[in-house]
This record gives sequence, C-alpha cells and structure tokens, in this order.
Amino acid sequence: MKLNNIKDVQTFMAAVNACECDVFLKSQQGDIFNLKSSLSQYIAIGRLIEESGDDLELFAQTREDEARLLMMLGELGK
Repeated sequence: MKLNNIKDVQTFMAAVNACECDVFLKSQQGDIFNLKSSLSQYIAIGRLIEESGDDLELFAQTREDEARLLMMLGELGK
C-alpha cells in the first residue's frame, strides 16, 4: 500500500509495533526497511518525514497485520 502524508509518526509506529509479524517499507530506489527493527525504524522515519515519504510503499507479512495498518491509515486520514 502506498503511503501518503504520514504526519503522526508516533501513531504510525504504534500500529507497526502492534503487528505480530514483520512490516516493511520499500522506497522507489528498491531500499527495503524492516520496521520491526529499531535501526531500520530510525532510517525509515527519516524517509517518512522527507519529501520522498509519498513514494514509499508499506507491506505486511500477514493479512491481519495488513488490516491493522489499513485501519490505522484510514484513521490518520480523517
């Protein structure tokens, strides 16, 4: 799923941390960040805040985690 204008990074990361399996953020350049890794989180948050944040895609390993993230993204968009 494409990310658009994530302004509430804390809520976004809380949803990621609530996921049971790995969650990945992928850039257009092919960089893939595992958001369950603390080191990758720092890099990914920087990307989210940059102008290129709209070009990132979010992937979850399970349908349950994907549903959780979709729900969170819907709430952030309100």
